[in-house]
Amino acid sequence: MCGIVGYVGAQSALDVVLAGLRRLEYRGYDSAGVAVLAGDQVACVKKAGKLSQLEKALVDDPLPGSDATGDGHGGATGIGHTRWATHGGPTDTNAHPHLDASGRCAVVHNGIIENFAALRDELAARGTAVRSQTDSEIAAHLLAEEYAALEGSAQPGGARLAGAMRAVCRRLEGAFTLVALHADAPDVIVGARRNSPLVVGCGEGEAFLASDVSAFIDHTRTAMELGQDQVVEVHPDRAVVTGFDGAPADARTYRVDWDASAAEKDGHDSFMLKEIAEQPKAVADTLLGRLDPALGTLTLGPELGLDPAVLRDAEKVVVIACGTAHHAGLVARLAVERWAKLPCEVELASEFRYRDPIVGPRTLVVAVSQSGETADTLMAVRHAREQGATVLAVCNTNGSTIPRESDAVLYTHAGPEVAVASTKAFLTQLVACLLLALHLGEVRGGPGDELRATARALGRAPEDVASVLATMEPVRELARGLAHQETVLFLGRHAGYPVALEGALKLKELAYFHAEGFAAGELKHGPIALVEPGLPVIVVVPSPAASGVLHGKIVSNIQEIRARGAHTIVLAEEGDEAVVPYADHLIRVPAVPPLLQPLVAAVPLQVFACELATARGNDVDQPRNLAKSVTVE
Repeated sequence: MCGIVGYVGAQSALDVVLAGLRRLEYRGYDSAGVAVLAGDQVACVKKAGKLSQLEKALVDDPLPGSDATGDGHGGATGIGHTRWATHGGPTDTNAHPHLDASGRCAVVHNGIIENFAALRDELAARGTAVRSQTDSEIAAHLLAEEYAALEGSAQPGGARLAGAMRAVCRRLEGAFTLVALHADAPDVIVGARRNSPLVVGCGEGEAFLASDVSAFIDHTRTAMELGQDQVVEVHPDRAVVTGFDGAPADARTYRVDWDASAAEKDGHDSFMLKEIAEQPKAVADTLLGRLDPALGTLTLGPELGLDPAVLRDAEKVVVIACGTAHHAGLVARLAVERWAKLPCEVELASEFRYRDPIVGPRTLVVAVSQSGETADTLMAVRHAREQGATVLAVCNTNGSTIPRESDAVLYTHAGPEVAVASTKAFLTQLVACLLLALHLGEVRGGPGDELRATARALGRAPEDVASVLATMEPVRELARGLAHQETVLFLGRHAGYPVALEGALKLKELAYFHAEGFAAGELKHGPIALVEPGLPVIVVVPSPAASGVLHGKIVSNIQEIRARGAHTIVLAEEGDEAVVPYADHLIRVPAVPPLLQPLVAAVPLQVFACELATARGNDVDQPRNLAKSVTVE
């Protein structure tokens, strides 16, 4: 959720850190702060509110060492943080960085330290005053104590700081990323991670630590991803990685395959609008090299690297995911059961390990996460692997934790998704899940003709999505006209049900009012009590060619709500005339195979939510109370 940036090198650390924090604003935050080494002192400023408040404070009262002093360290080592409040409200005191009692050690922290209360009591018993309400400040005090305990050792300052960090981490429980600097170790920053992301940027004569590569992409595209329970000691020319136990450890170095311009708005009013517009390309990139659309054949096996026998002998599939990714999993269930003839369960990752899920060596667990750092999903992955299951990750972020801890990974290629509410990540998750289901169907001898026909149709998905985007002005106009509403209901059947859930979620995230998605057949089992004159109800209609019975039932649902005065907004494929008499507004999408309909049906609902929220004056890139990557349970 929060953003971390650290820098050591020849540039002004303050300038580099502030620029990195700007790159991370999309993650959601409510306070910000920086600390830099100025000579042999730590200078720190932190403010509640947006980054602009911090920048104003720095203009009014400049930090010493705002520019590199040329002495090899002054002003050229710094850390910064954008905080999303958990322990204690968004105040100047609770903002990061946190300093120890001497003011010579500064720490920033992401995650939650679960045993902080006991550690705080220990500090108080030793006479250390904790100034903030946070769980994070105790790390600064503990780190300073451990650093002092190493005084007199033959180790240089950086090694002492890394050793102190390892000692602290061994005492902490929970999920955390920690980054620290110390006035006695001027040319080094130290970081540690457990269940929370941290990546090193490796430049020429400079180095970076950050929670996301976007923080340093302007400076270097060479990155090093830390593993679980590792500490890194970062110098301008090298990074030394160890485990919490002090043993040397390896960290994978990779090259970031997108540049800074990919995270810019590119002429759009918001990142979300840009990312909606990028969906045809994102879908095409996710299909690239995995599907021959002319022949309807897949080439997924070598990329996954799983023994085909694992897929042939699997007794069931379990999809674990949260939020939007969970909705993609609901579509995956339909596809896996249709094409692979395997039972498939879809679980909210946040609930998965708190019951007794029946998984084992013949279970294929599919973990879906845009960031690859979603804490609930990561914990579910670990639980599944403890039970002997094979885990396959569907993820957008190269080198992130969930893919590294899984047996195989199928990367989506959405590129950076900055807006908090997911759009192109959702569509590429759908594509990846459909590819996986088709592959399972092939390996297990599923219906060949249907698989090939569906694969060919999937190959046309980029053009289908582009055609939907080209017809969205009536949807925008409709959304602006409904901006005064306070409730919208969404109905769907079969593959349209997950689309209804996703449409409702987008409206809740962006417009901040009540929206609910229902399986249309459940309408008569209670939700119909909500229907009143003028209530907007959006209905996702399945293809009449695919299932005449199902189509007829949902037409009856539309008639039922219209008879009670609801304002019916009907999303139906081209050529479906049976719904026309009952639609107050009709949204057309291309006719595609039934299990591919979510790829085109979700797009108008994204546009609808974005336009309605904008008409209400909301920031669609940073919805309130939300963050892009939820890295705490």
